Amino acid sequence: MPISALTSKYQATIPRMVRETLHLAAGDRVEFLVAHDGAVSVRKAPEPVNELQALEATLAPEWSSDDDETAYADL
Repeated sequence: MPISALTSKYQATIPRMVRETLHLAAGDRVEFLVAHDGAVSVRKAPEPVNELQALEATLAPEWSSDDDETAYADL
């Protein structure tokens, strides 16, 4: 099982086995998927179709909770 340590800036090197499996290259973006049970998986992020979708992809996880939906439902 590949292991990587976090730096003081919370950065980690993606181990070679993972990079090769996901066909990652320098500059590629990765996506972290968090399951309800706390399990986390990583995959190569899909390419955004346009600039607006790229922006939405950076904001969506921050504003997608049930509490946010309830709080802003009347806007």
